Amino acid sequence: MLNDTARLIRALLMLTMSCFIVISGISQVNYESYILTPAPPLSPVINGPKVYAARANSPITYRIPATGERPILFSATNLPAGITLDVNTGIITGSIPQEGEYICHLTAANKKGKYKRDLKFVIGNTLALTPPMGWNSWYIHYDRVSDPIMRDAADQMIESGMADYGYQYVNIDDCWAVKVNSDDPIIGGKTRKPDGTILTNKRFPNMSAMTKYIHSKGLKAGIYTSPGPSTCAGYTGSYQHEALDAQTIANWGFDFLKYDWCSYGRYAGERKRKDFMLPYQIMWKELQKQPRDIVMNLCQYGFDSVWQWGATVGNSWRTTGDLGVERGDDLPGFYHVGFKNAEHWKYGGPGGWNDPDYILIGWVGSAHTMGEGVYTSLTPDEQYSYMSMWSLMSAPLIFSGDMSKLDKFTLNVLCNSEVIEVDQDPLGKQARIVRKTDKDFILAKEMEDGSLAVGLFNLQKSESPVAVSWEELDITGKRRVRDLWRQKDLNKTNHSFTANAPPHGVMMIRLAKK
Repeated sequence: MLNDTARLIRALLMLTMSCFIVISGISQVNYESYILTPAPPLSPVINGPKVYAARANSPITYRIPATGERPILFSATNLPAGITLDVNTGIITGSIPQEGEYICHLTAANKKGKYKRDLKFVIGNTLALTPPMGWNSWYIHYDRVSDPIMRDAADQMIESGMADYGYQYVNIDDCWAVKVNSDDPIIGGKTRKPDGTILTNKRFPNMSAMTKYIHSKGLKAGIYTSPGPSTCAGYTGSYQHEALDAQTIANWGFDFLKYDWCSYGRYAGERKRKDFMLPYQIMWKELQKQPRDIVMNLCQYGFDSVWQWGATVGNSWRTTGDLGVERGDDLPGFYHVGFKNAEHWKYGGPGGWNDPDYILIGWVGSAHTMGEGVYTSLTPDEQYSYMSMWSLMSAPLIFSGDMSKLDKFTLNVLCNSEVIEVDQDPLGKQARIVRKTDKDFILAKEMEDGSLAVGLFNLQKSESPVAVSWEELDITGKRRVRDLWRQKDLNKTNHSFTANAPPHGVMMIRLAKK
């Protein structure tokens, strides 16, 4: 979508921006000096999830996430019948007719080397066996979102390298439909066709063409609506049109639906559990009838302990209110949302994930004013804590900042392969709370290979040591310690681990048997 001149201008802007970011016009921070993630090797490395879920005969689009010097040639052995691999792009397409588990062997090769890794296809009735990864338009574009913005986001997911680490969903949030009772010539007008089919506003002239463009990149497309008659921003909702809207969304080619409570509250009856479940049960049932897989995200802010029942009607569920309006105190708002989400660690797992909301770093807009983007006020160390906590909690990794202004520091936070590996671990266990005091917070997550990922968070305003014992972690014996952000091994240790963590910062490690 961008011509060569535009790309050159953008690259120069990003180079300048990545060195010095002005925050609120007060100070300059050299963010490059805070970068911890090592540059990937020139030889290929395959990243992202090790498992892909789909239903039998549903269309599959999967771009193998791989870093390394381009061009990279891809190959695969033992691919199940019905799917093919484009050796130049690494995009797998097709459909698999028979339920079952299929392990194929992937290879990525360039002039610098070769990398091999297995990918398991699980064909059945459960989607999202690892937390979804991608981007959402809300916290940067709000009611300004448009077809060109979505296409550009897909371009940037490829060009920035985010797709090489497993980010794949490009999701429209609110404001794509027609605004109810609006006479604005762009966003107003008739809300539905005579047969009830939902209409888009003029910023989205052809949804099918847009999703086709996103799919051509090997990415997936997401959309948003509400079970009420109107969305949170006042656009057309799905109330009493659930079956037709599910069919329309599938026909347009979408792979993900965020279903936001919004105006449904007035129809929620006695507000007992059955009333909170009902709108999601209805849409979930309709999505199952469609000929393509659509992952469903429940956005209802944790009502009625949704973590206890969300997995019966969806693939992820928001556990709190919007993070964008969460007010911090001595700690930034993401900490408070994370503390609440972490309490529900027993309920998340493959096919159904606790969702603490989006990753709001880089350039983001105010949720209070729906304004244009400004650079995050979070310190570099707070941003590392944010990404560490979300990964340990097996949260969906959905970035919602400006894809056109991705600087080197923001990408270093979003694209650390070893941190993402913790989030995408196939075992799918959410980290448990080991300790929470007014000074520190410790999470520990069991991994498929028997290792333990641990986050040691310093809640104080100054650098402080944070320690954890093997007794607290319920492990014994000598352990190899891996610093995940710096991607380097530390000394082996027998009984405990201590790290000096920066203010509001984190030490994220992985403990493996020697």
